[in-house]
Amino acid sequence: MADKKKLLLLDGSSLAFRSFYGLLDLNRFKNQNGLHTNALYAFNRILTRLFEVEQPTHMLVAFDAGKTTFRTEYFKEYKGGRQTMPSELAEQWPYFSVLIEAMGSKTYELPNYEADDIIGTYARMAEEQGFDVVIITGDKDLTQLATDQTRVDITVKGVSELKSYTPESIREEMGIEPLQIIDMKGLMGDSSDNYPGVTKVGEKTALKLLKEYGSIENLYEHVDEMKKSKMKENLINDKELAFMSKKLATIDLATPVSYSLDELIVTDENKEELVSFYREMNFNTFLRDLDHTEEDVSDSFEKITYTHLDEITEAHFTNDMALYVEMLEDNYHYGTIVSVAWGDANTIYTASPETVKASIPFKEWAANEEMKKAVYDAKRTQVILHYAGITLNGIHFDTLLASYIINTKDTGRDIAAVAQEYGYTEVSYDETVYGKGAKQAVPEDADIVNEHLARKIKAIQTLRPQLEAEFEKDNLTELYYEIELPLALILAEMEMTGITVEPARLEKMKVEFAARLTEMEKGIYTEAGEEFNVNSPKQLSIILFEKMGLPVIKKTKTGYSTAVDVLEKLSATAPIAQMILDYRQLAKLQSTYVEGLLKYIKPETGKIHTIYTQTLTQTGRLSSNEPNLQNIPVRMEEGRKIRQAFVPSHPDWQIFASDYSQIELRVLAHISEDAHMKEAFIEEQDIHTSTAMRVFGIEDEAEVTGNVRRQAKAVNFGIVYGISDYGLSQNLGISRPEAKTFIDTYFEKYPGIKQFMTDIVEEAKEKGFVETLFHRRRYLPDINSSNFNLRSFAERTAINSPIQGTAADILKIAMIRMNKALKEKNMKTRMLLQVHDELIFECPPEEIEVLEKLVPEIMENAVSLSVPLLVDSHYGNSWYEAK
Repeated sequence: MADKKKLLLLDGSSLAFRSFYGLLDLNRFKNQNGLHTNALYAFNRILTRLFEVEQPTHMLVAFDAGKTTFRTEYFKEYKGGRQTMPSELAEQWPYFSVLIEAMGSKTYELPNYEADDIIGTYARMAEEQGFDVVIITGDKDLTQLATDQTRVDITVKGVSELKSYTPESIREEMGIEPLQIIDMKGLMGDSSDNYPGVTKVGEKTALKLLKEYGSIENLYEHVDEMKKSKMKENLINDKELAFMSKKLATIDLATPVSYSLDELIVTDENKEELVSFYREMNFNTFLRDLDHTEEDVSDSFEKITYTHLDEITEAHFTNDMALYVEMLEDNYHYGTIVSVAWGDANTIYTASPETVKASIPFKEWAANEEMKKAVYDAKRTQVILHYAGITLNGIHFDTLLASYIINTKDTGRDIAAVAQEYGYTEVSYDETVYGKGAKQAVPEDADIVNEHLARKIKAIQTLRPQLEAEFEKDNLTELYYEIELPLALILAEMEMTGITVEPARLEKMKVEFAARLTEMEKGIYTEAGEEFNVNSPKQLSIILFEKMGLPVIKKTKTGYSTAVDVLEKLSATAPIAQMILDYRQLAKLQSTYVEGLLKYIKPETGKIHTIYTQTLTQTGRLSSNEPNLQNIPVRMEEGRKIRQAFVPSHPDWQIFASDYSQIELRVLAHISEDAHMKEAFIEEQDIHTSTAMRVFGIEDEAEVTGNVRRQAKAVNFGIVYGISDYGLSQNLGISRPEAKTFIDTYFEKYPGIKQFMTDIVEEAKEKGFVETLFHRRRYLPDINSSNFNLRSFAERTAINSPIQGTAADILKIAMIRMNKALKEKNMKTRMLLQVHDELIFECPPEEIEVLEKLVPEIMENAVSLSVPLLVDSHYGNSWYEAK
């Protein structure tokens, strides 16, 4: 007998909201475009688990179509008390359907009806055809649908825990039948859906009445027989409200849905679409879980001619050739070369790494500045050859950088992706040739590798004229040739130079942190009154909520939640909660940074060589990885102390650090031409104090408290990042109405900024993109979308991209000019790191006096704005002392 069919019905609207609030880490969960992704991440997690646990044959995810339904026509105040959806969730909304469909299911919404009605209709339809039905929702109203064939699972904590409701469990818990839940709602009303019920009748009273009378109808047939009481009086007075509320609570089981059950059959996941989605959302964990390989289309490629050389001579080189060096390791500072290819439009050569390393003609050609080379990823290529003992000069075109500047989106390191964007499909993906993950390996047949590289050379040569024509058309030539390409070569130098890190200092810190953690544990034990495993959430929850009797804020399937947001709420009244938060922060510093950094110190150099990614962010900002030196926490003193291990490479040298002060706000002042903000910067006022005085109506600067300045700072920087009233309320721990008042007052006091925002959105709608002062473009395909959520996110992006992007451009220009000045003055000083708006150097003591004048002069005059740029500089024996 065939397995019984099972229909899985998901309340998409409810689960999306619960996903958002259940994983409320807005700063962590963003993709490279600035899109918040926390709800999508949590939603993906529950979808994956449901597929594994339930193994449905059929599935549908239902969404509410809008605020207006047949219920609002019947009772206009229905759901009227609900706050608007946070913009951080609204911008994610259009992507839920993309994810669901890629996973092999369908979504559905129906005008004038709610997701509940769609679910109820399909549940009954499936029951009639002998299906088992499982409903997943966060709304207890749907428990009225429970039958012997239909189970209703309610989310308990976010979306990570479910509680099952069946007719039997409802009888045990409430003493009524599932359909009587409708009567219960009619009597008690529902504050979340904003319908009234009967005055002073709560769940307990409603259940008591239903156990006696069975239904609202029967209750009112016998209401006159009841003893005189205030409740009887309320029942009589609110009779119409009771029946209306029951009608509102009743799920429509006959909505005019269009899909048949056969159309809801679960199909195989679309791996290509899922990979694309996960990449776009930066869901690397989910990507790793996918057994994804690109389709091998090499059999359909046209024949390509190349020559493999065992001996290289000067005759194998001409001016203006393409060069590609193949290495598979992500961290190319530690890997080995697989093969090398180069060539012009007519002739392509390949050679083994051993042949190349031993070839004087190759080395002379590579080092010759006059012999121009086109590459894919200039920085990576230069660093790889450097470790092979080969100097590379004369790079005048970088295909990866060019494609990134034309359309700023992450293409990864695979040239096939870029080539296909421009209609060139004659090159395989690396995964096709080498496999991926643990299965990655170089094929034994060297011809496969060499042909793969030859096609990459052909791709570079084919794409270059197309990309250059795009530059000319879009006014990007100066950005590319004067900023991005020179910067790539500077970043290569910085990566190769690295920064010295003292392992002994980290080891000492490791011991100090361990001792500090032990002391913190003792303090926690004293506060708790007993010893326990602080790292055990279960043991901690028993201490906090059972022994100490602290209020329970969240529950999990294993007990009480001790997550960060829970502890933060408890910390105001319970010192132990803050002690645990501090303990966890220090423990993370210990494992992630103190112990983690030790793994990245290269034994040959005693340095860390972080990798800068130039083609990731849409704003043009650089990112750092392997390891990420831009993310070392500095809010805790212990975090700042980690920088003590970063020292100069010579004993008597110094670390010199220079940091732009509030560069994004200065850019905003320039672009918006707001008179008040410009005045504050020109007169060298503290911008956050100035903002606090204007927004909060404070006349005396001395009356601006630290907390008020902190709030003004949050608003200032929030405006730059397009923060919503919800986001600001979360950052400041205030209500949404208060946050909205702050933002409204801010725009009232800074009208130029408000006008800039209006104007830039209009310009984006007309052009389809926005630009920085240096013509870096950010395309906004959704700026004119009819979908409100997509359009709103695009509008916020239109506002903040020119600000963030211009700040990034200014820092890049400063790096280029600093590098040039250091070389022209023949200084020993070397630029080591770029961290956010800060440049880190190492220098001999005799050059400090020069640097103190030179660095601010170059950085502050990198561009000419209508407000001054300001740079703070410090130096010391370590990165820590230089701050």
